[in-house]
Amino acid sequence: MELNAHVPSGPIESKWQRHQFDMKLVNPANKRKYNVIVVGSGLAGGAAAASLGEMGYRVDCFCFQDSPRRAHSIAAQGGINAAKNYQNDGDSVHRLFYDTVKGGDFRAREANVYRLAELSANIIDQCVAQGVPFAREYGGTLDNRSFGGAQVSRTFYARGQTGQQLLLGAYQALSKQIAAGTVQMHARTEMLDLIVIDGAARGIVTRDLVTGETKSWLADAVLLCTGGYSNVFYLSTNAIGCNATAIWRAYRRGAGFANPCYTQIHPTCIPQSGDYQSKLTLMSESLRNDGRIWVPKQAGETRTADKVPEGERDYYLERLYPSFGNLCPRDIASRRAKEQCDAGRGVGPGGGGVYLDFAEAIGRLGRRTVEQRYGNLFEMYERITGEDPYTVPMRIYPAPHYTMGGLWVDYNLMSTIPGLHVLGEANFSDHGANRLGASALMQGLADGYFVAPATLGHYLASTKLAKVDLDHPEVKRTEEEVANRTRRLLDNPGKRSAMSFHRELGALLWEKCGMARNREGLTEALRLIPQLREEFWNDVTVPGTGESLNQSLERAGRVGDFFELAELLCRDALEREESCGGHFREEYQTEDGEAQRRDDLFAHAAVWEYAGEDKAPIRNTEQLDFEYVKPAQRSYK
Repeated sequence: MELNAHVPSGPIESKWQRHQFDMKLVNPANKRKYNVIVVGSGLAGGAAAASLGEMGYRVDCFCFQDSPRRAHSIAAQGGINAAKNYQNDGDSVHRLFYDTVKGGDFRAREANVYRLAELSANIIDQCVAQGVPFAREYGGTLDNRSFGGAQVSRTFYARGQTGQQLLLGAYQALSKQIAAGTVQMHARTEMLDLIVIDGAARGIVTRDLVTGETKSWLADAVLLCTGGYSNVFYLSTNAIGCNATAIWRAYRRGAGFANPCYTQIHPTCIPQSGDYQSKLTLMSESLRNDGRIWVPKQAGETRTADKVPEGERDYYLERLYPSFGNLCPRDIASRRAKEQCDAGRGVGPGGGGVYLDFAEAIGRLGRRTVEQRYGNLFEMYERITGEDPYTVPMRIYPAPHYTMGGLWVDYNLMSTIPGLHVLGEANFSDHGANRLGASALMQGLADGYFVAPATLGHYLASTKLAKVDLDHPEVKRTEEEVANRTRRLLDNPGKRSAMSFHRELGALLWEKCGMARNREGLTEALRLIPQLREEFWNDVTVPGTGESLNQSLERAGRVGDFFELAELLCRDALEREESCGGHFREEYQTEDGEAQRRDDLFAHAAVWEYAGEDKAPIRNTEQLDFEYVKPAQRSYK
């Protein structure tokens, strides 16, 4: 597998501008001759489809939700980063670049991260022009707040609904192009496979989730904007429908899968309340601005929070990390919470949580100010738990949230399959081994509004594509493989639901490859997952038919892909014999329990290549060179 990142030469500050000038262009009159498929309609997909339609390309956009407005980007709460330095506190493009590389524990490609920081200011201008209702100061200027991993205030927000408001902005732009006829929207339509012809991505096979119709679509290029794979853990902050089928099918067709073991555990989630819970609920990281995290100093404490005196409370993040306090990065905050609970100082049922306390903030700022900043989040917490966070502390615990791993892409966001571009969380590009809060929205919109529209034109102008039709042998072969897979699920004489298998897989993965990993546990997982996968294919039951609405069939197909992905995730974690960011190998830690990188051996992206059914995948590497941010032991103390 050839891994050429195509990073432009020259100073990092001018790489993107120079690259834009050097790239080939498509004449405006010729853009309507090209057809582009966009899979996914969240921030990355919606922004890309809207932008490409506005530029004149003919776009087909697909989502499995009933509307692009239900894409999972809507669930993001806290904010979006941008280096505008509105607070005059020392922020800059270079500082955002530095914080992002450092936050990712020096496992990201410098050039891509700098471009992200450089484009961040443009994103805010774009969204304000669309009418996104960012919070504002009394005088009318845009407000900022702090987020984990930074000592400046650079996060723009709309209360606790930032993802929703940004998505509605992108949806407005998308709707305009749908009305203009440049974008054809296909809702309730799921991608089941990628069509590769003469080595290039030329289309997809989909299933209409209402009628059951399977259909092929052809184009000159395909953009995957389908999000992450945290639902492999079953319990996560992702919507239940979030899945990895699109990127997994692309991986099986030849796209390299980079760093699957880089999964992020979010420290601020409502603890699990029952064995049959189907998902977990995120409480925005923005709450850590004013909420103080603590546990009782005494293990086994049975008193309620209000009965524990101040002197008997351990504000452990403030104690361990005085410079960053409660705003240390997510991977660190999550591990420390787990340590407290493992030591018997956890709170709530079963000791499975820590306190996030707003008493000091309410006393200092007043309840009204806290309501203005976080009111909808407090309301959501009370509806779910029945507890009023204005009078008692919230209880939180880490949960699977974001995935930094994904399909490998070069500087142009193109995968190892020519013509297959991958945007947003579906790629591995910008966050290294740990994503800083408020950077996901930044990456999705940067990729969709600014990067892909430029680099896609270069690919189309540089590539001579043969005309193909739906009778092409590769189209027929891909359709037959999809039909065989569907038939196998429907005809299987099993007795267990796909959900029960998914729950068992998730519990196994969380235990062996969750917040902490070790050789023994990963080896055990790699022994058990293939056994469970075989049991799934022998004993799963899928009622109904493929010719109509069948949510059991949808789930079974996605769970089948999760089994294969889980095995690759554990294999990658086992091979990476170091700790970095969210990947914490217990064998590799400093004396004070921090992640211990091994830059001499693992300063690279691990890119896995599919080798065939029942064959071990091939591990390739892309060396990461750091010219502008020198790798050092991360310290937030």
